[in-house]
Amino acid sequence: MNLLALDTSTDTFFVAVQRGDAIWQHSGPGAAQSSARLLPAIRTLMADAGLQFKELDAIVFGRGPGSFTGLRTACSITQGLAFAARVPVLPVDTLLAVAEEARALHGCTELVAVLDARMHEVYHARFAWSDGRWQGPEDFGEDFGLCAPGALQLPAGSTVAGNARAVYGEQLAPQARHVAAMPTATALLRLAPALLAAGRAVPADQALPRYIRDKVAQTTAEREAARAAQPPATP
Repeated sequence: MNLLALDTSTDTFFVAVQRGDAIWQHSGPGAAQSSARLLPAIRTLMADAGLQFKELDAIVFGRGPGSFTGLRTACSITQGLAFAARVPVLPVDTLLAVAEEARALHGCTELVAVLDARMHEVYHARFAWSDGRWQGPEDFGEDFGLCAPGALQLPAGSTVAGNARAVYGEQLAPQARHVAAMPTATALLRLAPALLAAGRAVPADQALPRYIRDKVAQTTAEREAARAAQPPATP
């Protein structure tokens, strides 16, 4: 199977190319630098793998939740490449990729995947590995969540996997076991075969982000209203 995978949802961008059983991968500083560095990295890995874009079976990308700018970068680049090459795209939840990376690195099978959402909040979702597949929030009657670090609720015995512990320290589930894991492109590649077999691939125009937080900024009017509502400063 020939695949290109990329994720720009965090402060690190990840890209990988798979040709048959061989994998080429790269990572680098994300955030504002992703848009400038991602395409050159993709071209380099595709050349190293000896692949043309039209030979890809799909382009796999982390759809979120994550950085708003990062998600838009991933979606726009995925759409552009997929339209040009006329190949399908495979959206993958970034928290699922975190779970898969935690399984591969640390052997985790019961976990809550957590990513820093900035603004003193974290994205979170529960996952369990069973019979060779991941069960996610929908299997538990839950959804992806957003909360303050100190408000995170864990099922008994769950491990916390992700990047938020390094940011929030003891504020985040202090009694739980923590492991570091990121939504890497190689995790996306490992998830892709089962998702493709399940019919999760979509046309290029459906390479869309998954947002959990509705807003990250206030309008000018909202800021002025908030200031007006504050009590006057004490002389």
